[in-house]
Amino acid sequence: MQKLLPSHKPAHSSHMPEVSAEWAAAASNLLSNIRSSWTNCAALTAASLPGAGEDREKIWDPSVMFSEDLWLENEKSCAVVHKSKRGRKRQELLAVALGVKVGVKGALLWQPLKLFAYSQITSLVRRAALTQNDNHFNYEKAHNFKVHTFRGPHWCEYCANFMWGLIAQGVRCSDCGLNVHKQCSKYVPNDCQPDLKRIKRVYCCDLTTLVKAHNTQRPMVVDSCIREIEARGLKSEGLYRVSGFTEHIEDVKMAFDRDGDKADISASIYPDINIIAGALKLYFRDLPIPVITYDTYSKFIEAAKIANPDERLEAIHEVLMLLPAAHYETLRYLMIHLKKVTLHEKDNFMNAENLGIVFGPTLMRPPEDSTLATLNDMRYQKLIVQILIENEDVLF
Repeated sequence: MQKLLPSHKPAHSSHMPEVSAEWAAAASNLLSNIRSSWTNCAALTAASLPGAGEDREKIWDPSVMFSEDLWLENEKSCAVVHKSKRGRKRQELLAVALGVKVGVKGALLWQPLKLFAYSQITSLVRRAALTQNDNHFNYEKAHNFKVHTFRGPHWCEYCANFMWGLIAQGVRCSDCGLNVHKQCSKYVPNDCQPDLKRIKRVYCCDLTTLVKAHNTQRPMVVDSCIREIEARGLKSEGLYRVSGFTEHIEDVKMAFDRDGDKADISASIYPDINIIAGALKLYFRDLPIPVITYDTYSKFIEAAKIANPDERLEAIHEVLMLLPAAHYETLRYLMIHLKKVTLHEKDNFMNAENLGIVFGPTLMRPPEDSTLATLNDMRYQKLIVQILIENEDVLF
């Protein structure tokens, strides 16, 4: 059978150009808001300063405040010129962004202005860096927003407006740290780039979150374990069916959580290949959202019930296109590996049907936690994985 739609890409391809345009517009609005806030803050601060009105106006007169002569004069006369190069660079960078040159007397405004501008510019710089990184795997990921109480003044990183209130002023993404109004969170693009500092572990972590945080195509556990199994375990009898020691599998899990892609799972540490196979299966079982997601579960089950083999294969292919990009790539890579396992069936006694029995409940689970539904769907789960293995060259 010919490969189905070879040029077809999943419906989860990246939309980075549109996102970049949106954030470019946001950047323009941001700078306008900052300049406006600078003017308002200057007026308020000038009104509260002691001294004659003319003196106060002179301090905040842009032609005087940002003049080169006054800058040099204050450099000589004031004692507060011993700033670190780092602090000076930051101040100059922000001044350039605002289109102004801040003199020493302008330091009165520096702290409140910095609080405002840094909270806004950080978000824009992060997004600009993402769009310029050619090596970045642009898997789409929604933000994981949670209600948050901010300490001190904060501004929304989407609309650049102030977050009012004493508690629960807005929401923060627990994966990347983006701070926005609760209302604005509905309009933020699915461009979350998780911060490694916020990812505490590898197991039990959302699949897309993990691969975006480490900037990889697939989870490191999948790559490392499959590489080790293919190097020394394809002919092992009962591969994936025979269980390794539970405590050793837990050791592998902790090694990945602690060391990430530097975890040592070589034969010198774990000579029994079933431990590595068990660690891989445990990773898939511990995913909060299975590789075959809850959203597509029922569609896969319905496709498996189709009697005609060709129509069933076409239906499964269409549902595969609905998977998130990271899930699709992980499933594709796993099926290629399991197909290699079946090529050594004479040695390991593991054919596509046996692997379907093992990986069916591991890769797909019903959305509702029902034992009865799981038992009723078990044969279809096995059939789906069996078909994916046997037709991996056609379906992916």
